[in-house]
Amino acid sequence: MSGLTHFDEQGASRMVDVSGKDETLRTARASVLVRMKPETLALIRDRGLSKGDVREVARLAGIMAAKRTGDLIPLCHPIGLDAVDVAFDVVDETTLRIEATVRTTGRTGVEMEAMTAASVAALTVYDMAKAVDRGITIEALQLEEKTGGKSGTYRREPGTDPLNRTGADG
Repeated sequence: MSGLTHFDEQGASRMVDVSGKDETLRTARASVLVRMKPETLALIRDRGLSKGDVREVARLAGIMAAKRTGDLIPLCHPIGLDAVDVAFDVVDETTLRIEATVRTTGRTGVEMEAMTAASVAALTVYDMAKAVDRGITIEALQLEEKTGGKSGTYRREPGTDPLNRTGADG
């Protein structure tokens, strides 16, 4: 069936059997953009929201989400993670970039864990700031890079990132 690994020859859903794969160091890095009013981002940057430090709560939410990816995405393997990092970069007066990096030594990749971490961190930013800005948008969730495994390394081509930036904790 068209080379999609989560379906068998008859088209039935399945969890991919990774038991024959070698354990390798596997990493994945994903990013997402959160756009909002300049005054909202200033409140987040300056820790001025009454709910607390938005970035630290979002960081913890992203880490927790990465660990629960196998519970959220039906055919993902539940895997032990060696490291999860969630970083924030204030790109301009209206844009917060979130980048999640996940690492494990295992038989399957961690792309979904990185994407889940980034997206849940972004949703947490929205949740914590919605009282002052319901117009916040979450955009451009994407895999930036993955390493390890049989398929090797993938890096997003330069210029395909909407802002052509890399993340740094800010």
